[in-house]
Amino acid sequence: MEASSRGHGPAHKGGVEVGRRVKLPRGAQRPIRLYINGVEQTEGTDYKLNEGVATFSEPIVKEGTLGVMRWLSMWIGLFGSYKKNETVDVEYRLGEATHLASDLEVVPD
Repeated sequence: MEASSRGHGPAHKGGVEVGRRVKLPRGAQRPIRLYINGVEQTEGTDYKLNEGVATFSEPIVKEGTLGVMRWLSMWIGLFGSYKKNETVDVEYRLGEATHLASDLEVVPD
């Protein structure tokens, strides 16, 4: 199974498109490196930076809300959830130090 540029294989389907933009941490300075599901994304191809906001070329997908039956079946251990649930992380400079912020909030389009 071949992984995508976002860290999941083609078998992972489903989920809800929640937006294309994330706000970077206040004061974030270059070099800025963005990751989706731990896979580094490429500026200019996968995203663009503009005034403290990263805008991705494709929507970010989250699992969405689970129905009662799905939640119950997961709780009793019948099966898990295998929908896409993309997380966006950023590595950036702030002064002389390098920082990492995990699971950035997605700004709706």
